[in-house]
Amino acid sequence: MQLPTKTLLALLPFILQAEAFASGTGTTTRYWDCCKPSCAWPGKAELASGSNPVTTCDIKDNPLTDYNTASGCNGGGAYQCSNEAPWAVTDDLAYGFAAVNIGGGTESSWCCACYELTFTSGPVAGKRMIVQATNTGGDLAGNQFDISIPGGGVGIFNGCTQEWGAPSSGWGAQYGGISSSSSCSGFPAALQAGCNWRFDWFKGADNPTVSFKQVACPAAITAKSGCTRADDSSAPKAAGGSGGAAVASSSKSAAPVAQATPVSTPKSVESSSPVIESAAPVAESSSSVVESTAPVATPEPVEPSVPEVESTSAPAVDTPATSTAIPATPLITYSRTSSAASVTPTPAPVDDEDDACEL
Repeated sequence: MQLPTKTLLALLPFILQAEAFASGTGTTTRYWDCCKPSCAWPGKAELASGSNPVTTCDIKDNPLTDYNTASGCNGGGAYQCSNEAPWAVTDDLAYGFAAVNIGGGTESSWCCACYELTFTSGPVAGKRMIVQATNTGGDLAGNQFDISIPGGGVGIFNGCTQEWGAPSSGWGAQYGGISSSSSCSGFPAALQAGCNWRFDWFKGADNPTVSFKQVACPAAITAKSGCTRADDSSAPKAAGGSGGAAVASSSKSAAPVAQATPVSTPKSVESSSPVIESAAPVAESSSSVVESTAPVATPEPVEPSVPEVESTSAPAVDTPATSTAIPATPLITYSRTSSAASVTPTPAPVDDEDDACEL
């Protein structure tokens, strides 16, 4: 069937919108290295009016307003804020932050975008989590979400020893972090709730798989990060949570500050990373949905017969999501799973974000 030109033109905005927002299936890992995240640098994405890059904190966990402050992992004074830890909203919904790599996109399409993850394996199968991309990673695989969880492992770059007095290799294993909730009691008070989240709401899940879709960021998330994309308002709305009551969490957010001048410094590093296989068994989840139907009144019969009219409505268009963006990348690419960072000398400010994944 060939659609009329007017119909195609009417559908065009919906087709373009469907292509603009990513969705698919992917994997998860975890990390917490305390370094300045990549999306905290100016110029990484087109932001909404009045918004800023991701907020970072000083060594005492106080929000900074200078977005060009170098990372504490490279001799500067900017660190990952404690409020980037995940928290439970309901029994089946959580919020948090992650380093991401979405196939077909770049930093400019990922930074500060939100994604609704539905876990498809392990003890959290069926639960959902909305994460905002605050970091990226050159060594992350396509469609990988490296969830920020205190005690999740520092990888190659460790700012936690300097910021919080953590052991030289971070809390627990350098890759993967701690292995039990009892270790959380030895964390700084500001990180204990996020550490316990992994063993409570997340049920100790070890790198579960997910299906995902890009959604508009909840206000509770952007209030913590301080970052909202210019195209966020046109993203699909996320479904609400159900189940238990919301769990309160503390929040540190900086007041809106005019965005700093973008820094344009080239960056290119590829690195290999050790792969940590999940030891957690895959828990299959099944649920039955009971539908109830309300009584429907039967209409009175109508005597005159109405001639049948052929529908001319246009069929739904199913278009795969793609992401297109112009990369704007910093000087140094950090890989949380490589042995060194690659540095290209330049007089411009050093973009020293922790920029990849540890497992």
